[in-house]
Amino acid sequence: MGSSAESGTTQPFSGRLRQDADALWRAQHQHPFVQGIADGSLPIERFRHFIKQDYLYLIDYARVFSLAAAWAPTVPWAERLAELAHETLHTELALHRGLAEEWGIPAAELAAVRPTPTTRSYTDFLLRTASLGDFAEIVAALLPCMWGYSELGLNLAAGPRPAVEPYARWIDLYASPELADLAAWCRSVVDEVAAGLDRPRRDRMREAFLACSRLELAFWEASWRLEAAEG
Repeated sequence: MGSSAESGTTQPFSGRLRQDADALWRAQHQHPFVQGIADGSLPIERFRHFIKQDYLYLIDYARVFSLAAAWAPTVPWAERLAELAHETLHTELALHRGLAEEWGIPAAELAAVRPTPTTRSYTDFLLRTASLGDFAEIVAALLPCMWGYSELGLNLAAGPRPAVEPYARWIDLYASPELADLAAWCRSVVDEVAAGLDRPRRDRMREAFLACSRLELAFWEASWRLEAAEG
């Protein structure tokens, strides 16, 4: 699993992580929620549910970027992670507010949204991992979201464009070259960090990556089921 028979080159650690999580990632791509975005058939209430929960998720995702910046072993990595926290809070959340408004979710309603148990499980896992202070595990936990959405967006963009324009623009957002570049950068950090670690610490990175891959799949399922928010 650590090498390619065709090229004779060693497979990057991030590539092995992706291989280990392949069944989970394929399940995401094949999920009825994702396929409903692809063909425009996804019921509006399910997409509204997703947008509201994703908005909450991104707030904590930005916090994890900030914590990762604090633990980063190099200044360039700290700078980039701090920039990502700022961009998430000031750019991506603004895009979500605009998308929510298009779907009839006013700002006041978005601000009052409560997390579902699935959203809470995902953000709690990320924040707990980030708070423990192991930079290697933090970047491994951050990777499935940015890489997964980039891969999914590019795959959906390669197919027919859905007639529902907000769905089409959502695909455009996650198929962007900027997100692909960001995912490539995070993979390079994961690979560089893993190269200097022993087997037990690489195993913890793998566990974090797989846990977040499972939570990504659960996030789609929660909006498909219209999971109720916490009381």
